Amino acid sequence: MISACILWALRARVGLAAVVMACNIGGLGVITTELFLSGFFGRLGSDWVSVFVQVAIYPAIGALAGIVLAVRDRGHYFGWLEQHRAPTEAEARRLTHLPLAIAVRALAIWGPGVIITAAVFAHNTPERDFAVVLAMFTLGGLESAGLTYLIVDRLIKPTVPVVAEVLGGATHWSSTVLVRVLVTFAVAGAVPLFMLITVLADPSSEATDRIWTGIYLAVVGLSAGVVATAALARAIATPMHTLRDALDRIARGDLDVSVPIGSTSEIGRLEHSVNEMVTNLQERERMRTVFGRHVGAEVAERALAGGANLTGDLRVVTALFVDVTGSVALSTELAPHDFVAKLNRLLSTVVAATEDNHGLVNKFEGDAALCIFGAPIALADNATPALVAARRIRDAVAAAGELDVGIGLARGLVFAGDVGADTRLEFTVIGDAVNEAARLTTEAKQVPRRILASQAVIDAACESERSNWLPHDTLHLRGRREPTPTWTDAPTPAATRRNGTAAPAAAPPPVATPVPDAADR
Repeated sequence: MISACILWALRARVGLAAVVMACNIGGLGVITTELFLSGFFGRLGSDWVSVFVQVAIYPAIGALAGIVLAVRDRGHYFGWLEQHRAPTEAEARRLTHLPLAIAVRALAIWGPGVIITAAVFAHNTPERDFAVVLAMFTLGGLESAGLTYLIVDRLIKPTVPVVAEVLGGATHWSSTVLVRVLVTFAVAGAVPLFMLITVLADPSSEATDRIWTGIYLAVVGLSAGVVATAALARAIATPMHTLRDALDRIARGDLDVSVPIGSTSEIGRLEHSVNEMVTNLQERERMRTVFGRHVGAEVAERALAGGANLTGDLRVVTALFVDVTGSVALSTELAPHDFVAKLNRLLSTVVAATEDNHGLVNKFEGDAALCIFGAPIALADNATPALVAARRIRDAVAAAGELDVGIGLARGLVFAGDVGADTRLEFTVIGDAVNEAARLTTEAKQVPRRILASQAVIDAACESERSNWLPHDTLHLRGRREPTPTWTDAPTPAATRRNGTAAPAAAPPPVATPVPDAADR
């Protein structure tokens, strides 16, 4: 019901004028009833009709002026709403001043009327109670202005989200929580109490009349206090509850949160700040995701957690190198998008097998990939997962039948960390194990099982994994002085012929003459 009335007041041309007039008539009604109960009208004598006519002249003029100004305010403050468009910055800022502007104007209209009315009433009563009447009407004007402020402030609430989009978190001092609390206190407690003091201090009133007037003012004060305090409490508690729920969701990692901005006070500023925080967190998460896709989730976390300095350390890692066999011939035979599609399917297999075994795909080098086990996340055993990943990659590629690859594995001490400049860093591993894995990859392209691992990798693996591997040959790898004992995985029982001889797990497609591996190109 209240929401419907507020929407009507916003949409109707005379809505604002009706709200302002209702507030002023309410204040005037409280004063009139107070004067009646206190017996003041009985002191006017038989000529009371003429006195009321004189007193009513200014209120009528003031009411007419107030209506005209309020109708003008409709276009001045809500013109953008009638035109079905967003407000400009000036219009939005002007709207935040509306409650204060209307309240101050109400006081300005009440001012002359209070003095005129007090003078006329005092002149026509034997007691000449100018001070009492002046105090009563002054308090009534303050009550009306305070009530006008609170109601107009509530009236513009549906427009606050639109205003917030234009102004962001900007606020005006007249709409702060402190001002609202003080105005609510004045309307609900201070002004009715001062009215009660004025009545009780009036020596011309009968005791019975003062009692009835005191009861009436107590009822008015309690009623206004309940309504105003409830409205204030709801205006603070409801958005705070919404903010608490939003922050709880954010703390749980749910960033799909948007807090509606319903106030131009500090609470509205806080709502705006929470939305800005969510936007920043979403952007940070997006950057983390994009960053992670380019360099790996572990490296992304390491970079985001650290600073911009060059860092790194020495680690014993297992390096796994994968390279496509005959990629030059394939790139000339296939359309570029077809070759890239096949290559992406291969690399997807490499990424899945590596990450599922707690490794890092450190970089893609054309049609090759370098995977690291043991950096940047240290592993108690980095050889076993590397061997498991190698077998999984080989089996998946053989099953797909699209490409043929060579896989080399080596283990040793490397530098694992950032290289580059202050403005451009890259996480990488540098050491003999990486070079050895690349050389073994070239040799692995000639091996039926398409995998070669160095002796150090096999020695570091667990017993159950070592049982899957057989000695292959001792090779003199290019660029290395010492020969390298190599191992390849044993055929699975399903791939063993009936006569017990070994056979490849899956027949690789025909390949062209091996080409230099990615490390040599």
